[in-house]
Amino acid sequence: MSARGKYMDRGDGREFGAKRQRLIDPDQSFYGGPLGGDLMYNASYSYMSQPPPFPVVRLRGLPFDCTENDVADFFHGLDIVDILFVHKNGRFSGKAFCVLGFPLQVDYALQRNRQNMGRRYIEVFRSKKQEYYQAVADEVAELRGGSPKRTVSQPRSYDEGKEEAAHTGVLRLRGLPFSAGKDDILEFFKDFEISEDCIHIALNSEGRPSGEAFVEFTDAEQSKAAMVKDRMTLGSRYIELFPSSLDEKKQLCSLENVE
Repeated sequence: MSARGKYMDRGDGREFGAKRQRLIDPDQSFYGGPLGGDLMYNASYSYMSQPPPFPVVRLRGLPFDCTENDVADFFHGLDIVDILFVHKNGRFSGKAFCVLGFPLQVDYALQRNRQNMGRRYIEVFRSKKQEYYQAVADEVAELRGGSPKRTVSQPRSYDEGKEEAAHTGVLRLRGLPFSAGKDDILEFFKDFEISEDCIHIALNSEGRPSGEAFVEFTDAEQSKAAMVKDRMTLGSRYIELFPSSLDEKKQLCSLENVE
């Protein structure tokens, strides 16, 4: 886990850097978002010398094939900082936490309570920072095998398929935080020779990061060696790596949806 200086307690109760690497510009207000009233909302808490509430909601009843993009679409129009899927005994529980950009957006998110995602109606609850942090700690412990009751196992074919795949010098990354940038990926692969020009972050139809990226290494041997980072964490998110190719990158990332 990186401990770079730009990820620190911002003094407003949001210790994002302690768990998840988030690209929040220190020169911009965390509350200067598109929804009117956030600045006033923040100012009222400053006037009372109280930190604003941590902007997180808890979801229940999610489809078991749900993705981060599905949650982002469900909360369309809101600023998604982080999505944490909750697992139990290595399986997705249908629950998740969603950290929003501003406290006022929690009220907007709660308006989506009992609305549908596909055929499933989703329950949305107000949550607390402590609940979210505990869920993060539980997920990290599960991924690292830190608890004997919470283990994650993958079918042999999952790993064997990666080992048998041919390497062309390109890796596909999946599970990136939505606000992760090229410098985070450079840090993730700091033991390998890559540059920003070799990193391509996939964007969705709205021009926002999709959670996937492609990285071009100097040769196939380097990309194969970099597979040692498969399922290691960026912040507290574990990143999946897959051997890929320039052709696949071109197919999935047009000039309009890659940066």
